[in-house]
Amino acid sequence: MKINVWNTIQQLSKERGVDTSIVVNAIKESLKVASTQYFTHNEDVRIHFIPEKGELRIYAFKIITKSPKNPATEISLNDAKLIDTSVKVGETIEIDLPSLTLGRIAAQAAKQVILKKVKTAEQEKIYKIFNARIGELVTGVLRRFEPNNNIILDVSKTEVLLPYREKLINDEYIRGDRVRAIINHVSREEKDYQVFVSRTSPKFLKKLLEIEIPEIANGNIEIMDICRQPGERTKVAVASKEKDIDPIGACIGVRGNRILAISKELNGEKIDIIVFSKDPKEYAKSALSPAKPTLISILDTEKKILQATVTKDQLSLAIGKKGINVRLASRLVGWRIDIKSD
Repeated sequence: MKINVWNTIQQLSKERGVDTSIVVNAIKESLKVASTQYFTHNEDVRIHFIPEKGELRIYAFKIITKSPKNPATEISLNDAKLIDTSVKVGETIEIDLPSLTLGRIAAQAAKQVILKKVKTAEQEKIYKIFNARIGELVTGVLRRFEPNNNIILDVSKTEVLLPYREKLINDEYIRGDRVRAIINHVSREEKDYQVFVSRTSPKFLKKLLEIEIPEIANGNIEIMDICRQPGERTKVAVASKEKDIDPIGACIGVRGNRILAISKELNGEKIDIIVFSKDPKEYAKSALSPAKPTLISILDTEKKILQATVTKDQLSLAIGKKGINVRLASRLVGWRIDIKSD
């Protein structure tokens, strides 16, 4: 039978962004499913489908016998002669789907099966693409708000999810806004997928630092650790691989232009750049920035407890709002830091 569907297949392939072979296989599958309404004995149905030439044929092989026992593979001589009068017992006959039935099936093309197959192929393709991009910084256009305050972004014509918990506390958006985030992970359940992005992940801040600070991007300055209270304060420990590069000055920039640009992207989140040190006392002294301790002493080596002595006017700075400064410093250094007023 001649059918003209090749142009339709190419158009569908282009619109969905999947290979034409995926669409062709989906059509073959749908034709096989639909033909079971005619071949009702679980026959081995064959599909001959060459869309480029417009050729379509659906048929099954059966052996001609005097007394058929298996209708899936055998046919009586009398029934076979209705198809071909020249056949004999023991020969194999090809039973074609009647042209009228074939035309109806081809027209319907089991649309639901085709769409399901194409959708599955699309999802598999998107999963592979975005799974390979985990950790990449992307910019998406806000499409809609979900009832649970999650946000749907359009990234490369794909819907990605920015969960409410992955937003910064000061983030406020309207539809059409451009939102920067990092691809956090991609989930897949029963061939369905969901791409998740984040603005609270330390990796998001790390990417911003690499973009804004060339010395980090080219490897002259290394980010050793990041401890973050998203939307409020972050401490970034850096180390210079070049003696003539000041890691703090390079990260902050002239008049603070580099670090301010990053802070602006994070809606005012304060960022402390400190120099990494293997000495826990020196490291803790830097980590308590903007406070300036007068003395750091070790109280318990085994339990990793330090004590920072500060002047009275530095006490509130050292502790920070709701204890956030000393808490982040402790996480960064890996030691508990107790604050003592001098």
